[in-house]
Formats: sequence, structure tokens, C-alpha cells
Amino acid sequence: MSIAPAPSQEKPPEKAKFTFPSALTVLAVVTVAVWLLAFLVPSGQYDRNKSGAPVEGSYHRVDSGQSFVDRLNDLFLSPVNGLYGIQDEKTSLVAPDNTGSLYGSAGVVLFVLAIGAFITVVFATGALDRGIGRLAHRLRERGALLIAGVMVVFSLLGTVEGFAEETLGFYGLIVPLMLALGYDRMTAVGVIILGAGVGVLCSTVNPFATGVASSAAGISLGDGIVLRSAMWIVLTGVTVAYVIRYAQRVRRDPERSLSGFLPGDRDRDQDRERASDDASEVPELTGLHQAVLVTTGLVFAFMIFSVVPWSSALTGKADATPYGFELGWSFPQLAALFLGAAVLVGLVARMGEQRLSSTIIQGAADFVSPALVILLARGVTTIMNNSRITDTVLHSIEGVVKGTSSGLFAVIVFLVNLPLAFLIPSTSGHATLAMPILAPLADFAGVPRAVVVTAWQAASGWMNLWVPTTAVTIGGVALAKVGYDKYLRFVWPLLAVLAVLICGFVALGAVAT
Repeated sequence: MSIAPAPSQEKPPEKAKFTFPSALTVLAVVTVAVWLLAFLVPSGQYDRNKSGAPVEGSYHRVDSGQSFVDRLNDLFLSPVNGLYGIQDEKTSLVAPDNTGSLYGSAGVVLFVLAIGAFITVVFATGALDRGIGRLAHRLRERGALLIAGVMVVFSLLGTVEGFAEETLGFYGLIVPLMLALGYDRMTAVGVIILGAGVGVLCSTVNPFATGVASSAAGISLGDGIVLRSAMWIVLTGVTVAYVIRYAQRVRRDPERSLSGFLPGDRDRDQDRERASDDASEVPELTGLHQAVLVTTGLVFAFMIFSVVPWSSALTGKADATPYGFELGWSFPQLAALFLGAAVLVGLVARMGEQRLSSTIIQGAADFVSPALVILLARGVTTIMNNSRITDTVLHSIEGVVKGTSSGLFAVIVFLVNLPLAFLIPSTSGHATLAMPILAPLADFAGVPRAVVVTAWQAASGWMNLWVPTTAVTIGGVALAKVGYDKYLRFVWPLLAVLAVLICGFVALGAVAT
């Protein structure tokens, strides 16, 4: 008697779950989208005065002078131009073989690689792990205070001197510290991006935002500082409370983490719990470890000192003569600083030539991904620049904000600058192009020009908290190993609250003054 075979018990294959594309893919899509948009938006330009600012009412259509092959070449070379494209002083076109000023982000890219080398060397000594363990033990019941303190410091630096790109160097310190305290990587991203970002959004005397915009608007840097200071206090408080609320929720229930945990992340959390139960298990710091930690702290402190425009920050004058002790360093100098610091830490830790060399190479290699993200983001702006569509966008804004009430005018200035901030992630570039157009419009609406400056910089700062074309955001989530889609889920409720508060502040400022 034959027995029929039993029916198969195999489960049907599960459908593959949708995975949000990587940051590199997102930027590749954005690049192609902007390139296609340039075919639809007519080319145009404003006449420029001696300072290079556009003259109101002078917009006129122009021929971009680009053939299809030229445009295709711009798309093809956009990553290269994003790295080391040179802007021609006469034509304003960006190309790798031009003569003029550097338009690409080569300095930032090298800075990221140097930071990778430095942080990897520091971790290889074991000093940072032990230092974080001891700090986590001491602050195991005061994590909220630690988050608030770091964010307020970042926000203060952002409001007085535009501290933004410099935060890329802090992920190697903040991420493991947040993990050791029982939080997740998203908490670290919130502490860094939102802490510094809300400060830049509410810039008070930031020479790169408020200073440039005020000068272009023909007003003093101090005009409107009371309104901006009130915004900074309120919006920073709201942002800090938002991050702390999320962090405490994750610490109570790790399953509610939006970023999840990578292999090793939960081990840090377990280490924190063991350390809190038994103080004797806290790792001791040797004299060598202490020397490495002191060296690391001095390097970061010197980095902050080297980039702050002290004369502008302390006097409130954008064109103040620099003090003799000011260094005025930018990314090329900072890259050299961290490469030298990596060698110095290796010597202090007695790592030896072979181990130090291989560690520096490995550290730079680990940070290639965020470096590529940064240069791709910069490449998007080169396409818009070469197709000459930026002034056309400005002209469309000029027609929108005329003839409105004072309060509504201020809100419209904020709203119309949102898409422009996406197209021009550079704060200084956005200010130089937009303010000569928007500021004179304030006179017709009976609104102080300082309110226009505040509304403009709030729009720029709000957009730079999330847009994928800014190196601070897209590079930050890449450094923290957090998905960009997960970051958007985390930040969008806060963005909505901040937008409402900004509109309220600028409308009140317009009506009250």
C-alpha cells in the first residue's frame, strides 16, 4: 500500500521589505532632478552692483549659453565639481579646469577624512573608551543634564559664530557617550545637528548669516537683536526638551528607538548597567590614558578657538578688525590640525610607527562614505549655478512678497525662502543673493529690514536641519550610521513646532516694530 506524500509545509517566501535608499542614492536622485528642472526653468539674471549684489527690478532673461552636451557634461562632472570645481570670476561658471576661486568642497572632504584618522587613533589607544565609561558612571543619573549642557553650548556657538560644519568632528565623541549612557545613535544625532542647528537658525550676531545679511540689507548687525535673542532662548529650550524627551523614552524602552542598535551598541548599554551596579568595575585611567584624553580635549578646544571670529562676536560688528590673536582658520587648516593631532596622540600613546600608520589609513578609509556624501551635495549647486536658474527663482519671489500686510509679509518672507534655502544651502551665498531683493521690499510693506533678516535666516536655518543637500545633516547622519529616512521620522514633529514658533515671532516682530 503506497502512502501519498505529505503536503509541503514550506512557507511562502516573504516579500522583501522596502529599504530607504542610502544617502548617496538620495543625492544622486536629487542631482538628476535638479538637472532636469534646469531644462524647464528659464535662465535669467540680475544686473549686479559693485559689490556683486543683484539690483532690484533689473532681472532679465538670458541665454544660458549651454548646449545639451554642455548640460550633460555638467551632470557628468557634478561630483568632480562638488569636490574641486573652480568658479570663473568673469563667467561665474564652475568647472574643474577653470581659473578662479574654489567652489567645491575639497577642504570639507579632507577635513572629514582627517577627523576619521584622528578619532580612530584615539579609540585605538583605549583611553576614550575608558574615559567614556568613567564619565557615563558619574552621570548615569544625570543624562538629561548632559544632553542639555552639550546642546546649549552648541546652540550658543551656532548663534554667535555659525558653528555648523565644525560639528562633524564631534560624532566620534558624542555617539559612544550617548550609547554608554543608555541612549541610541539618534539621540547623538539630535544633540549635535539640532543643538548647533537651532543656534544657527536663531543667529544673533553670527557674522556668516546675520552679519552678511544685515550688510546686504544696509542695516547694522545689532538691528533686531532683541527679537533674535528671544527666539534663540525659546526655540533652544523647545529643541532641548524635545531631544531629552525622546532620549528618556528610548532609555526606558529601547524598542522605541527610531534608529535601532548596531552590533556592539547594546554591549555599551550593558556595560553602563554593570558600571552603575558596581563602582569597583569602573575601568581605571592610567597616566598614559589621561595624557591622551587631555591631548584630545586640547585639540577640540583649539579647534573651536581657531574658527571663532572673536572680534565680530565680541563687538557685534560684522566688519570689525580682527584681533591679533585670531587665527580665522577654515577647513584646510583644520584638516592639517587633525592629521597632525592623530600623529601626536599616537606618539603620546607609544603606538609605534607601523601601528600608527595603519590606524591612520584605516580611520580615513572608514570615513570615505560621509566624504562622498558631502561632495555630491555640493555638486547639486554647481548644476544650478551653471544653468543660471538661481536668479529666475529670485525673480519669482520678488513678485510674491509685494503688496501684503506687515505681519503677513514677514511670514511670506520666511515661507518663500524655504525652497531657495534648498537650492542654495550656503548661508552666505543665500544671503548675498536674496537680501538685496527682499530687504527693499520691506520698505513698501512698512516692515523693518531687520525683521526680513530674521525671517530669512530662520528659513535658511530651518531648511538646513533636514535637507539632504547640506553637508551638516547628510554628513552627520552618515557619520552616526543612522538612516536619513529614520532621521526625518525623528525630526519632523519638531520641525512643525519650530515653523509655527518662527512664524509667530517674525509676525509679532513686524507688527510690534
